[in-house]
Amino acid sequence: MNEQTISGAMLPDRPESFVQPTQSLNRAAEFTGEPGSIAAARDLAIRFLQQLCAEWLAPLGELVRDDILLVVSELVTNAERHSHGPYVIELEGTGRYVSVTVYDSSTTLPRVFPPDPSRLGGHGMEIVRAVSDSVTAEIVPVGKRVTARFDLPQDA
Repeated sequence: MNEQTISGAMLPDRPESFVQPTQSLNRAAEFTGEPGSIAAARDLAIRFLQQLCAEWLAPLGELVRDDILLVVSELVTNAERHSHGPYVIELEGTGRYVSVTVYDSSTTLPRVFPPDPSRLGGHGMEIVRAVSDSVTAEIVPVGKRVTARFDLPQDA
């Protein structure tokens, strides 16, 4: 497989004839929590972001890309630690936004603690909220769903 490495700013010049796709790009995968699952989820996200840049010309700078990958890591780590079963990650995006959603079997919604640099652990959702434009968590029939959304910069 020939994969392209994402680095630097990813805002290609739009050709005059560029027609943006009409449906969002979607990818999903189920993970069991076995060793390597978090890395595999990040790899899925990297390939998704590469495709989003290629097909949607999504304006993903390196900082936004890194924030999305950090959120993937935090959300799947939480799913591994706090659920008793497999979890699913869904990625969705267009040239305007990217969302990262994780479903797991636990019905306990994530807690967000006040910032405390002396506290060991418990910073995951604090980080997710700090780097995302919005975060939602809700109970669903399979357990819970946590979604972080990133609004991408648009041309003025």
